[in-house]
Amino acid sequence: YYLLFIFPGCRLLAVELTSSNTKPVVQEFQSVELSCIIKSTVTPEPRIEWKKIRNGETSYVFFGNKMQGDFVSRAEILSRTSLVIKNATRMDTATYRCEVAAPADTKIIDEINIQLTVQVKPTIPRCTVPKAVPVGKSASLHCHENEGYPKSTYSWYRNSEPLSPDTKSSRLHNSSYTLNPTTGTLVFHAVHKGDTGRYSCIATNDAGFAKCEEQEMEIYDLNIGGIIGGVLVVLAVLVLITLGICCAYRRGYFANSKENGESYKTPAKPDGVNYIRTDDEGDFRHKSSFVI
Repeated sequence: YYLLFIFPGCRLLAVELTSSNTKPVVQEFQSVELSCIIKSTVTPEPRIEWKKIRNGETSYVFFGNKMQGDFVSRAEILSRTSLVIKNATRMDTATYRCEVAAPADTKIIDEINIQLTVQVKPTIPRCTVPKAVPVGKSASLHCHENEGYPKSTYSWYRNSEPLSPDTKSSRLHNSSYTLNPTTGTLVFHAVHKGDTGRYSCIATNDAGFAKCEEQEMEIYDLNIGGIIGGVLVVLAVLVLITLGICCAYRRGYFANSKENGESYKTPAKPDGVNYIRTDDEGDFRHKSSFVI
């Protein structure tokens, strides 16, 4: 802001801008007007420029009396200075600077910033729900989507009935759970049979909402007696197999034998008989000698 000093018979003029809305909000694919109004100037044809500032980078939108970049086909100047963006997208969310140069004025340049927000509806969130959980165990349900702007908040439903973030006010009086609307996580600390049902999640922001399909979560009893019985049966079978193998070894069922007959064993010599092996392999002659 500049101070204008007025002396007798002399008036200092300066170009001055204003806007009817410095923080416009529009939904994606709609049109929006960025208001920039010349409040005062004595310059007949001031120079108008629009710049876009996003993520620290500055680019021209309107320069040299014509649109620049991708704004050529979807933007125009209205009432000499205001900027109209048609078919706004999420990438149009940024700060826009309207600059006016008026050489005939004492203060020849003025500018004004317009903060544009393009809201984007959430897409259908991705929901993960466990199909079956034993009684007494914990269960985690997740819901998330990345497209919505501003960021979505999440709410969970069981059989089309909303689950309150406050467990005490929930209709599931016996349930113990934690619901985080920011992350979309629903955690049951110890499920019971009453938690069985169809679960769905809705993602919501200022532009709208989206819902995932219902998914069934079943809570079942853990049969401890049946598990113990099954373990005992397996142990009994292993004991019987072990006893059978031991008995088979004792009875010689696992004794080694050659496939092509029994092993050759040299017979014992009778008293008074000498065995002499000849040169022919496998042929034996017997010579007897009597001991006197």
